[in-house]
Amino acid sequence: MRPGKTSTVEELQIISRFESLRKILTSEEYADHLEKPLAYWALPTDRRLPLAFLGRTLKDLLNAPFGELSETPGIGQKKIASFVKLLARAANTDPSELPVELTGTPENGRVAKRNGHTANGDGFDPGTVSEVVWARWRASVVKHGLAAEKLGRLAPSLRNMTRVIWNTPLGEYTDSTLEEIRAMKTHGEKRVRAILEVFYSVYTLVDGMGTQDHLLVRIVPRLIDRVEQWVANTLQTAGVPSEQEIFEHFVAPLLEQVRVDATQQIASLAENRLGISGPITSVRQAARTMGLTRARVYQLLNEINDILIVRWPTGRHQAYELRDRFQSEAAQAGESPELRQFLAAIELFYPGSRRGAAGPLEQAPVLDDGNSSLVGGEVNVA
Repeated sequence: MRPGKTSTVEELQIISRFESLRKILTSEEYADHLEKPLAYWALPTDRRLPLAFLGRTLKDLLNAPFGELSETPGIGQKKIASFVKLLARAANTDPSELPVELTGTPENGRVAKRNGHTANGDGFDPGTVSEVVWARWRASVVKHGLAAEKLGRLAPSLRNMTRVIWNTPLGEYTDSTLEEIRAMKTHGEKRVRAILEVFYSVYTLVDGMGTQDHLLVRIVPRLIDRVEQWVANTLQTAGVPSEQEIFEHFVAPLLEQVRVDATQQIASLAENRLGISGPITSVRQAARTMGLTRARVYQLLNEINDILIVRWPTGRHQAYELRDRFQSEAAQAGESPELRQFLAAIELFYPGSRRGAAGPLEQAPVLDDGNSSLVGGEVNVA
């Protein structure tokens, strides 16, 4: 405060609050906090941030007299109030809530408010993610051995994530602060939000989870886990399941995953190709109905394949193994079960090669319009 200037009630309250927070933060319990810059507790949604203070550590700021801080050029009353607000946020962060990699062994203490949630706690809000929260999230990813997982595999929806980072490992960002990530080339707010949302989802799932040397927790998309379990059980069971069972446990969940991750146009194309509401539609028919060129339809079909490769990397191997098992079972029994939709699903989700304007798969066997058999093993409805 400037010499000779009369203090207002509000200013006196701020000074009192500052001194109270200084006492808390300079206690031994908060020793690890003092080495962090003030920016560590700033949020993207904060307004009137005291920019002159953000790069300074709490230790440096708390060792300075309040009068000296208030006389800093560019720091007015509103920014001083914002400064005290950040100090309060630091004081409300339990030392045990700071990541182990940053603070050492955690100790018991007060539970800090967990950021990353919306006000009603049922969603994700990137505006509430501070550096301290981000550090906790990335430390959790490393602790649980999830750094090699791909962003796209764990994303709530691929529609909200730029394609170029679908296959980027989480470990690509575990050594970077939010400030460093936002400074990366092509990392605008949309991309940063998608990255944060994946880390938030993982942290929410594994927070508080202990470790056991003989046990491992696997994180996988729910719909994909449903298919994988069914495929594993089916491969161990004699006989070919009914068309309805295959639809419920293989076709439907994979189609639902496409609906989660793709546009409505792509989802509708997938439904048509699988004959969900009518006969299986050829590429030529789909192009005519959708008002697109065949080349564009093939591009959209390739996007479906891209989605499944990210969501279920081992899906191609498992789906083709299942197809071969059905083929062997049918040949031994001398039966020709109805599997046209199943084969169409394999061709849709995991085609034998990338599709182009000339057609889906060259030399792929064409099934007749009647009940399909497993001879040849593939469906080509161009």
